[in-house]
Amino acid sequence: MRVTRTARLPLLMAAVLFAMTACAGTAASRDTSPSAAPTPSAAPAPAPIDPIAEWVDERMSQLTVQQKAAALLMVHAPGLDPAPVRAYVDAGVSGVILMGDNVPAGPVELAAFTAAVQSGLETPVLIGIDEEGGEVQRLPWDGAPAADTLRAEPPAAAQAAFAARAAALADSGVTVNFGIVADVTPDPDSFIFGRVLGTDPVGAAERVSGAVAGERGVVASTLKHFPGHGAAPGDSHSSVPSAALTIDEWRAGPALPFASGIDAGAELVMTGHLSYPAVDPAPASLSPEWHRLLRDELGFDGVIVTDDMLMLQHNGLAEYADPGENAVRAVAAGADLLLYVLPADPASVGISIDGLVGAIVGAVQTGRITPVQLDAAVERVLTLRHTLSS
Repeated sequence: MRVTRTARLPLLMAAVLFAMTACAGTAASRDTSPSAAPTPSAAPAPAPIDPIAEWVDERMSQLTVQQKAAALLMVHAPGLDPAPVRAYVDAGVSGVILMGDNVPAGPVELAAFTAAVQSGLETPVLIGIDEEGGEVQRLPWDGAPAADTLRAEPPAAAQAAFAARAAALADSGVTVNFGIVADVTPDPDSFIFGRVLGTDPVGAAERVSGAVAGERGVVASTLKHFPGHGAAPGDSHSSVPSAALTIDEWRAGPALPFASGIDAGAELVMTGHLSYPAVDPAPASLSPEWHRLLRDELGFDGVIVTDDMLMLQHNGLAEYADPGENAVRAVAAGADLLLYVLPADPASVGISIDGLVGAIVGAVQTGRITPVQLDAAVERVLTLRHTLSS
């Protein structure tokens, strides 16, 4: 409350009278009481030290700009041999994503694969997978119900299903699930319809929250595809779908499942290669405005990961043909982790780790990406890595 000058006068007079009374009382007390040494005031308690933040600060002080740029990458190498995957880890990436071609016969074999990837690392890398269940399922032994069943069940069923799914992933050495679809649509013709947890925003929000609660403390949860693919007809694997919604319409609809999942504690949000032209004509994955809304309006302070960056190259639009430029635009927009589902020969799609790192470093040197932006992104990724290993 602001106190006006005229209001201050009576307050000051009252304070003076109080002080005079207090002094008189103190003097009287000294006249009638034996003297005593003043009691020393207790020293303020030291602020608690956050061991994870302390580790991140120490680690950041040791990294070069090139190492920081590499730490923003999460990649895939196909096949059942962990050696090519581990080679990416040794090159400095922060994570790997497993696809169906990395999944062996059973959980014991997959646990051995992930253990080989992590072997000897001071801080484990992120090992992610798309395990939604149903249409998008990498583990044949995941028997938990999927979205097409869960959206007709109470939210508690989503929590139980994703708790079982998370346990299966953790037993196999997976630490991040890209499995919670926060998109919402009532349209059975939408390509995403079979994967949504609700056909209305409120119903989807309740089940998304339940799914996050089920995974909590077992694997890191990811909400996808921000800001909402259900409102954007078309498949972002081959185009940049467009949603004809205003920002207020988004807030009242597609935003709700994401807000609910964030409130439930999701550690990651995946941005989609889709556009809401009324907000920003650029795909959300490359949009500073959508990253701002996610941080400032929805209050998300975790890791923002892109959908597979190769999808942008595959849509045939010249604007997205350069993988280095796409990487720079994503980081400059606010992404923390860039996802690449690479083929056995990344050069066949014009990509190399050195090339991506070089593009990001060059953008830092020219000011397109500020050192503060780069450091903030790396710190969030390192914090997640250390948290999951603790």
